Amino acid sequence: MSFDDTPTASRSSAWPSDISLNRQARTLELTWDGSPVVLSHKVLRRACRCSVCESTRRRINDVLPVDDDVALLKIELLGASALQLFFSDGHERGIYPWIYLRQIAFGASVHGFTEALMKGWRDE
Repeated sequence: MSFDDTPTASRSSAWPSDISLNRQARTLELTWDGSPVVLSHKVLRRACRCSVCESTRRRINDVLPVDDDVALLKIELLGASALQLFFSDGHERGIYPWIYLRQIAFGASVHGFTEALMKGWRDE
């Protein structure tokens, strides 16, 4: 899926120019400003910010427990602002705005997790 046909003047820097779902490697591959980023399906599943996942994080005070073999089955564009991700464990409520995906991809790492993954239950 490519966004290269979007006029440069109207394209937000938060949008990736390319999105690819690599089912075999279990990764979502994005390109921002010419920089490729590879996000594992497991990291993306753990990063879900829906109300159920946020409640679970707060209750256990840790990142979501997710099986190693979780797979991203489908991605859908939600207008110009986000992706909705559909996972093999049946979870499909997560909406991932471009800015959040960029934070996951390029955010500072703390104990192996980006600040974006931890923020939901520790800093709010």
